[in-house]
Amino acid sequence: MEIEVITLHAFSDIAEGGNPAGVVLQAEHLSAVQMQEIARQVGFSETAFVMPSDFADYKVRFFTPNHEVDLCGHATVALFYLMKAEQMVDVGIYTLDTLAGILEVTVEKSGEVYLSQTLPQFGELVNRQDIADSLQILLQDLHPELPVQIVSTGLRDILIPVRHPDVLAVINPDLRAIADISKAHQVVGYHVFAIGAQDNAALAECRNFAPLYDIPEESATGTSNGALLCYLHKYEQLPAPHDQTFTIKQGYTMNRPSKIQGRISLGNSNEITQVQIGGVAVHIENIQIHLS
Repeated sequence: MEIEVITLHAFSDIAEGGNPAGVVLQAEHLSAVQMQEIARQVGFSETAFVMPSDFADYKVRFFTPNHEVDLCGHATVALFYLMKAEQMVDVGIYTLDTLAGILEVTVEKSGEVYLSQTLPQFGELVNRQDIADSLQILLQDLHPELPVQIVSTGLRDILIPVRHPDVLAVINPDLRAIADISKAHQVVGYHVFAIGAQDNAALAECRNFAPLYDIPEESATGTSNGALLCYLHKYEQLPAPHDQTFTIKQGYTMNRPSKIQGRISLGNSNEITQVQIGGVAVHIENIQIHLS
């Protein structure tokens, strides 16, 4: 059996940037084992499989090369950018049935796609020395005032603030140690960030490591950056007004420049009522995967 996988790079408008994702449309006839095998052969950090839903406009399952995950931001952006280009959807709001729950996707006139993530859950603090050692940086390279903490807006990540964007470039991750720490804390991986960017054109710059899921480093991460926005709000690091759209840079150390757009909405008590992460994508090619 031959399966067509459409490949796109999300969070970039150039083929050399962004994060690659595979998309399989009309995947309702595929088993979980088959979807896992397709994702393994595609080899991208995530592949999205689309099927009908009894509860939402679409149901989507997301697979890394070795696991199914609850949600993937960049693959969702790629999927809806593709469906808009193929005139399967128009400008508007759509519901998405995922393992992380029923979520909203907004397709805007500008072509940007925004995924509304789950409201933030703040987990435990993580030992700073263990984190520094696994990144092979000094303890003083971590931000002195901000915590190393698990945060989730659909997937659990360890949020790791470093003191300056320069630190991001010198990180030499010990992937085995990161995988062990990730497994011990039941997280997907590390989201390492510095507030600000070298060119002052972004709110933050970051690197993401998820070796536990066979992703040594990811060039653009939607769910992690949703968690990052919530973290920055909690610790009063977001510039006012909070209802603006913020840009987060990722992938530059991999020569895969990505720009992730994010915004949060607040209630009367300054609590977060909505988290949205979005951007554009570019179509790369269609590939054929053979299933025996």
